[in-house]
Amino acid sequence: MATDSIKNTIYIKAKEHPVNPPELYASHLGQHFIDKYAHISAAHIKVVVHRWTRMTVDGAPHPHSFYRDGEEKRVVELTATREGIDIKSGISGLTVLKSTGSAFHGFVRDEYTSLAETWDRILSTDVDSSWSWKRFPSVAAVQEGVERFDAAWEAARQITMKTFANDESASVQNTMYKMCEQILEAVPETEVIGYSLPNKHYFEIGMCSSKNVSHKCQALTAVSPDLSWHKGLQNTGKDAEVYAPQSGPNGLIKCEVSRK
Repeated sequence: MATDSIKNTIYIKAKEHPVNPPELYASHLGQHFIDKYAHISAAHIKVVVHRWTRMTVDGAPHPHSFYRDGEEKRVVELTATREGIDIKSGISGLTVLKSTGSAFHGFVRDEYTSLAETWDRILSTDVDSSWSWKRFPSVAAVQEGVERFDAAWEAARQITMKTFANDESASVQNTMYKMCEQILEAVPETEVIGYSLPNKHYFEIGMCSSKNVSHKCQALTAVSPDLSWHKGLQNTGKDAEVYAPQSGPNGLIKCEVSRK
């Protein structure tokens, strides 16, 4: 098949079928390819929905103007074969931050460890979450009860944000496991829930003036100088108010929870 034919097919099927929810559109598209071309054993479809919000002008929704509401995306990955349709839905690029309610301590310490334990820290990450559905035998099965897909996306998004905000996080790993459990309970037709959360660190300016100076802290002195040089300003511990985002290598934590 020519890629030009694939492109044209994508446009034509978008005209012939609803594009919302994206799971249904992807199912129509994937099924078309395996029905139309006998030599194809599987069609892999990925649909990314960007977040657009209607503008409010003079207190009223504008009839035809929108703005890009952050970098969050709704993502669908689908594989259509002659045995059925496998769908994985998800959220990507949802950036969240909370200023307290997060800790990380009790981890293994050895000769390779320089990270200090903390009982209170800023927690920020870019949420990448996905949920895999039980296999659908056909497009008709996807379409029957199609409202399940929007409902699941809303539930996963709300569970993610509410748990992130309210959980007294013992670790990123612990919090994301709680999210997975709740989504499995809220959306019974899903089989596997996954999260991938990078650490987005914010360090207080002046942290390297503390007595317990780590090698990592020493490396940051150039970008996070102690503020006490200016009229004795204190910005560590209980006095910390000014923080700087860090661009160095940070952790990427992944979790997958299934029913089995």
